[in-house]
Amino acid sequence: MRADRSFDVGVWLAPQHTTVDRLRDAWRAADAEGVDSLWLWDHFFPLTGDPDGTHFEAWTLLAAMAADTRTATIGPLVTNYEFRNPDLLADMARTVDHLCGGRLVLGLGAGWVERDCAEYGYRFRPAPERVAGLEDAVRRVRARLDVLNPPPRGDLPLLIGGDGRRILLRLVAQHADRWNTMAWKFVESSRHLDAWCARVGRDPGTLRRSAFITEPDQLDLLDDLLRAGADEVVVQLRDPFDMAPVRTLLARSRRATA
Repeated sequence: MRADRSFDVGVWLAPQHTTVDRLRDAWRAADAEGVDSLWLWDHFFPLTGDPDGTHFEAWTLLAAMAADTRTATIGPLVTNYEFRNPDLLADMARTVDHLCGGRLVLGLGAGWVERDCAEYGYRFRPAPERVAGLEDAVRRVRARLDVLNPPPRGDLPLLIGGDGRRILLRLVAQHADRWNTMAWKFVESSRHLDAWCARVGRDPGTLRRSAFITEPDQLDLLDDLLRAGADEVVVQLRDPFDMAPVRTLLARSRRATA
């Protein structure tokens, strides 16, 4: 967290119903505004609006984002571990981490969109099976990162996204450096994550926590998020990528330290 801010501010750019040029303009603009992190989702089709509208793949975009930006951390929020062999994913992440000078955060999740799997030839397993498989993927990613030559350029922290109480939050407590979930689920889920930290013997203060908001009116949740321990608030932007809510969050963060 920067010394002049009480919480970090992130921007999550939706790679749908837009163009690559507009996405590049948006992440450059957000980086110039001074945001702390930049994110993309890992899906193959739009999640809102025309389901067959324009859309772009996450990791190819992340390589371009790595080269285009200078200060913000970057990453997928989050990447579906089943879309790519975990060892390959580790190598991809390591390479992007070098491209961005050590600013990558590897966000992992279990996926939830059936169409992504059906149209790209992946089996869409029941949610408990998908979440259970995430633990093996995390172990394989970490093991591969440990033997790659050269190693990642930065720390390459692992973020796990989601809020499943029985399995996923346990995985976060045991394996993740960071955690992210939806703003409207953050307060309650954060309490359950604290309980899992206690069960597995982890200091909950060692786990960085963030929440994402998808609509401007969810900024009203900000005080509740901060009281519940959010270190970062991430705002999702869709084309035309209006930076107004980003500036609002940055101003709130700076004002709180004045």
